[in-house]
Amino acid sequence: MLRVAVVGSGPSGCYTAQSLVQQDPDVYVDVLDRLPCPYGLVRYGVAPDHEKIKSLQNNLRTVLEHERVRFLGGVPVGPGGVPTARLKELYHAVVYCVGAATDRHLGIPGEDLPGSWSATEFVSWYSAHPDAVDDGFLREARSAVVIGVGNVAVDVTRMLARGVAELSPTDMPHAALTALAASRVTDIHMVGRRGPSQARFTTKELRELGTLPDTGIVVDPRELALDPAFLDPSGLPAAQRRNVEVLRGWAAAPLAPDARRRIVLRFFLRPVELLERDGRVGAVRFERTAPDGSGGVTGTGRFEDIEAQLVLRSVGYRGVPLEGLPFDAATGTVPHSAGRVLREGAVAPGEYVAGWIKRGPTGVIGTNRPCAKETVTSLLEDAAELRRRDVPRDPLQELRAAGVEPVEWTGWRAIERAEADLGASLGRTVVKLPDWESLLAAARRAGA
Repeated sequence: MLRVAVVGSGPSGCYTAQSLVQQDPDVYVDVLDRLPCPYGLVRYGVAPDHEKIKSLQNNLRTVLEHERVRFLGGVPVGPGGVPTARLKELYHAVVYCVGAATDRHLGIPGEDLPGSWSATEFVSWYSAHPDAVDDGFLREARSAVVIGVGNVAVDVTRMLARGVAELSPTDMPHAALTALAASRVTDIHMVGRRGPSQARFTTKELRELGTLPDTGIVVDPRELALDPAFLDPSGLPAAQRRNVEVLRGWAAAPLAPDARRRIVLRFFLRPVELLERDGRVGAVRFERTAPDGSGGVTGTGRFEDIEAQLVLRSVGYRGVPLEGLPFDAATGTVPHSAGRVLREGAVAPGEYVAGWIKRGPTGVIGTNRPCAKETVTSLLEDAAELRRRDVPRDPLQELRAAGVEPVEWTGWRAIERAEADLGASLGRTVVKLPDWESLLAAARRAGA
C-alpha cells in the first residue's frame, strides 16, 4: 500500500489523484483542501454563465468518488493548519497542487484607492467564495475599467454587462445577483497595453461579448491600425487571426442606437496612475504605447484619462509561498525536476508539485492533465523507496486526534443538497452558499 496526500482539489489535484489510482492498484489517495468544497477554480473561478465549462465538475466528481480516493475538505495546510512536516510523517508522499493563490499588481500610484480591485476579488464575490468580501463593488459606479485582455478580463466584463434574466438561472449567490441587477454601470472599458494581435482572450470568449442583450461594442479602427499585424493578419496563428477578424467586424459596424450599455475595447494603452475623486477612484490615467518592433511596446509620452468608479485589474495570477516548501519568488513557483520538489538543487524525497504552483499560471484546464501525469510518473518511479517509510495505516485517525475535523464526501454532498434547497426557496435552480458559516452548518447536517 502506498498512501499519498494530494493538497488541493482543483483540476490539477484531481488529475493527479486520477493518474495515481489508474496506474497503481495499491495507491490510496487523500485529497486535502482548505475549503469545505472541492473543484478549486472550476467552482470558484469559472464564470457562472459558463455552464459547459462548469460541467467539468462531473468529471472531477468521478475521481473523488473513486474507492481509493478520499476527499478531506476544511483541512488547511501550513500556518494554522497541518504543518507540511506533519504531512510527510503521515503519508509516503505528498503532492502539492495549491495553484496560484494571489494576483499580480500594477505597481502604480492610486492602485489601493477604494473602488480599485483585482479581478480575482470580483470573481470570488460573484462565485460565492467563502473568503470573498462584499465591499460594494458596484456602489456609485457608472463607468468601469477592466485592465487586461485575457479570458478573465472578458469574463468580468461580461458579468458587468449581463442582465438579471441571464444570470438568474445560474448558481450565482443571491446577494451578488441582486447587486448586479441594480447596477448603474453603463460603460465598461476593457484595456490592453499591447495590440489586438497579442491579446490573450480566446475567440469564443471574445465573440460572446457581441451576443449580450442591450449592449453595444465599440472598437476604434484607428487604434487597431496601430498594430502592424492587424493590417496584415495572414502571418498570425489561427487563433489570433480569428480574434483580429472579430475585432475588424466590430470596428466597421455602427453602434446599436438602442444599446443601454457599451463595452469599449481599447488597445495600446498602459495604466500609469489611478486618479482620486471624492475619496475613491474616479479615473484611470493611461499612456499611449506603440509597438517596439520586438513584440513589446514603448511609451509615447501621450496620456489619456478614462472615467471609472470601478477598476478591476486582470493582469495574471501568482503563486504564493507555502511554509515548509522552497519557493522561487521570481517565477512564483516551487523549484522542481519533473514534479519532484528541489531543496537547494537536491530532490526532496516524498515531496512533489503539480499544476500552477509547479509551472506557473499558464494554459487551460486541460493543460493540467499532462502536467499531473508527469509528476505521477516521477512519484511512481520513486515508489519502491517511498514504501520503505513507516506511516500510519489511516492518516485520518491521526488528523482527528490532532483536532482536525475534515468535511468528508458525505459533508460535501450535504452542502450540495443545501444549495439546491436554497435555490428552490428563491425560485431559482442551485444557489451557492456564500460563507463559511452556512457551508459548515450544511456539512454538519450530514452527520445529524
